[in-house]
Amino acid sequence: MLKRELGILLLVGCLILASVPTALCRSPAPNVYVAGDGSGDFNCDGKDDHVQINQALKFVADNSEYTTVHLKGPFTYVINDTLLISSNTILEGDSTAVIKLVDHAGWVTMKPLIKQMSNSGNNNIVIRGFEVNVNHDGNTEFAKGKGYYNVIYFLYCNNVTVCDMYMHDGHGDGLRIKYGENVKFYNNTIYKLGHDGLFAIQCQNVEAWNNTITCRTNSGLRIWNSNHVKFHDNLIDSFYNWSAGGPGIQIEKSAGIMDDIEIYNNVIHNTYGQGIWIFNYDTADATKDEGKNIHIYHNIFYDTGTNPSITWVGGILESGFHDTVIENNVFDSEYNVAIDSMSPDGFFSNYSSKYITIVRNNIIVNTQKRTKNPSGTGYGIANDLPNTHSFVLENNCLYNNSAGNYKNCSSKVDIHIRPLFVDQENHDYHLQSRGGTWNGKTWVKYKVSSPCIDSGYPSSDYSNEPEDNGNRINIGRYGNTIYASKSKH
Repeated sequence: MLKRELGILLLVGCLILASVPTALCRSPAPNVYVAGDGSGDFNCDGKDDHVQINQALKFVADNSEYTTVHLKGPFTYVINDTLLISSNTILEGDSTAVIKLVDHAGWVTMKPLIKQMSNSGNNNIVIRGFEVNVNHDGNTEFAKGKGYYNVIYFLYCNNVTVCDMYMHDGHGDGLRIKYGENVKFYNNTIYKLGHDGLFAIQCQNVEAWNNTITCRTNSGLRIWNSNHVKFHDNLIDSFYNWSAGGPGIQIEKSAGIMDDIEIYNNVIHNTYGQGIWIFNYDTADATKDEGKNIHIYHNIFYDTGTNPSITWVGGILESGFHDTVIENNVFDSEYNVAIDSMSPDGFFSNYSSKYITIVRNNIIVNTQKRTKNPSGTGYGIANDLPNTHSFVLENNCLYNNSAGNYKNCSSKVDIHIRPLFVDQENHDYHLQSRGGTWNGKTWVKYKVSSPCIDSGYPSSDYSNEPEDNGNRINIGRYGNTIYASKSKH
């Protein structure tokens, strides 16, 4: 009788173990592995691989001791449906692991490759480390920029991190997130997606840094009705093509409060549209305190605005935001204008409030005429909305701008002289100095000193500059940084 009972218990135990996913048997918590060579807890064959990946994600969602689905490489996982990720989940992969959209997927608009599992939102999500090939050339049935095949689209999700990804050749966005909080987007390489690299809509606390983005169809980084935002240390450009897109960074407001936005330490160059485009078409224009205090500093812009078919190109184009501060940037060879208050062809220009933009300690050189309707273009700083917008210009250096330095604005304290960059042709915008210039490894002394050293706005902070700093900030990208050229005295 005892042997019989033991046999029954053993049989029941085996049946229970047989029903448990192999992930519990092969991989200790917290990782579940997906592979293409049979070595995973869930194994794919290069066809309809969303099935096994979703099984792995569902297993993690249902077993709280597990946190991570890891895609093994080298393998290309071909998917024909959306991957669904839950709260408290990491989806990661080897750098040789590739998720690829199937040819001729035929999905409806706004159906992404990756989304949250719950329609009401999920939290604490990390996506990192692998490649996504959105297979643009295998899905040419649909136009770019219309919401097809976004890589990631999250709604009502908080604490979202997307990092160390390579996302390329798509129709839509890299990360599109709406109604989210605490969004981090960093160390990603974005190449020729079909809309924005990052598009945050009605989000709070968004930070994007150390991304390398080549735009196609729209912008590299974009926010719409979002606040508490930092975009920094990114490298953004676009390729030259009729579909090459718009601005490097786009700041857009139609409602709500946007009064805490910082854009710094970026290099933005050869964009098809503007370097940065800032515009407000909020119908509550009288409440200008809801759109203010954008701070743009320590950026480098060159050759932005290559689009031959539109007029709203340049370095920074802005309208409808109050007390924007643009300081310690370099603008070199911008098309049309380096800094302008303007609206594209008259759109978004029905303003009734008065808006002030403060421009200080910038170097603006070699602005060139735009391609479309070039007559009257090529200014350093222009104000094309003089009835409602005005500039305060303080201690900038403007030189060799093709149409002149100013249009509908002026300054009594700017200087107009060659800034003496170290190597402008190769975009090294450090200032030559007899006292010492940082070359990336050591301090080098030049025979001459730039007139921009110790010539910035007298009240600007210079405390981060190395001694001898002349007790005054330098004009240009490196003013008030540890890489500022030393005093010329």
